[in-house]
Amino acid sequence: MKRKNIFKELILEFQHQKVPEIIDRDINIPINTGKIISVIGVRRSGKTYILFQIIKKLIKDIPIEKIIYINFEDERLDIKSQELNLILEAYMELFPNNSLNNVYFFFDEIQNINGWEKFVRRLYDRYSKNIYITGSNSKLLSKEISTALRGRTISYEVFPLSFKEFLKFKNYSFKENEIYIPQKKALMKSLFNQYLNFGGFPEVVLQEDETIKIKILQEYFDVMLYKDLVERYKIKNIPVLKYFIKKTIENVGKPLSVNNIYNEIKSQGYKVSKDSLYEFLEMLESIYLIFTVRKFSKSVLKTELSQKKVYLIDNGFLNALSFSFKENKGALLENLTAKEFKTYEGEIFYFKEKKECDFITVIKSKFIPVQVSYVLKNKKTLKREIDGLLEAMKYLNARNGYIITYDEEDQLNIENKTIQIIPAYKFIFKSQNSLK
Repeated sequence: MKRKNIFKELILEFQHQKVPEIIDRDINIPINTGKIISVIGVRRSGKTYILFQIIKKLIKDIPIEKIIYINFEDERLDIKSQELNLILEAYMELFPNNSLNNVYFFFDEIQNINGWEKFVRRLYDRYSKNIYITGSNSKLLSKEISTALRGRTISYEVFPLSFKEFLKFKNYSFKENEIYIPQKKALMKSLFNQYLNFGGFPEVVLQEDETIKIKILQEYFDVMLYKDLVERYKIKNIPVLKYFIKKTIENVGKPLSVNNIYNEIKSQGYKVSKDSLYEFLEMLESIYLIFTVRKFSKSVLKTELSQKKVYLIDNGFLNALSFSFKENKGALLENLTAKEFKTYEGEIFYFKEKKECDFITVIKSKFIPVQVSYVLKNKKTLKREIDGLLEAMKYLNARNGYIITYDEEDQLNIENKTIQIIPAYKFIFKSQNSLK
């Protein structure tokens, strides 16, 4: 009875408080699809506010009493899956004249309840088709969704803010041609520097003090380490896990050799299996701390078996977790570019044959090779970037390629191919609509 009263309290508490003010994200979650909507992404990326964005739309047409919002990270909740039905009992006792068929259910961070999927499936099959769930673990939710909610769900990934969203959160708006006006260009570059160094977590973006930004990011990481990894996966060998994360971060933008890390750990006297390290890598990706980029090949087998490059989900983590990136602007720029491509396209690769090209992504249904180089003033650097890009362009039979820089701009025509050298802030700002 006590737990049912807690649910009553949570239901009424949300319905009687004003939905928080929100800045709309670019992600568009549909309403009334007849499917369970799963919103998945890294902690603190704004999944809850995506739900509020949907609720704001709904309450224009339906009374708030027909909306149930439960945050399963609320400390008042300590329940098992068998007790989830108390949500329905609590609601029906509060609103006996309302049919559950017309109620919209919003379950935030529901993966905290083991066995949640059986309840959600029964709720969907028997009562309401209006169910929205969020979670911070892609593998966990994907596995459960595929086995228990097959055919019933549509999933959406939420990432930290894109640069376009970052500008919106900072209350700045630019028209495309304004980036050629010196004053506007200087302002955009200043804002881009903030984004490059501190990333796009909404709370961090809205914080002005740089010291506090770093502390917030470090706190995010600690929660992910201990709650999402150690606690959820019951990891005992915490020193090895921390060392593996450290080496993964240090190798951002490079093909990651788990075997090399294994040998380093072994040489220091730690006992761990190579399989455990591969599992650590999967876990880091599942909680959205990192994402991996596979090598591009016309052979599916070669693509799957090749070493993967690793990138962090947000540039802020690079600066907050490792001093080595404060001056390594090239790595920051490459990580940011990877994250932007990941946000808008979802599938990116790197290219490596005789030469190397940082990314192959899809723009307007075409494979486009992209190099990233903070500066190109050194002739050897310019030659290396062009040679790698040209090899990728020939492999793909692509006529156009890009070299993304911090602030350099030019156009080269080589061997009947066009290479556009373009500042990152301009490339990202101009191309985001086409990357959606």
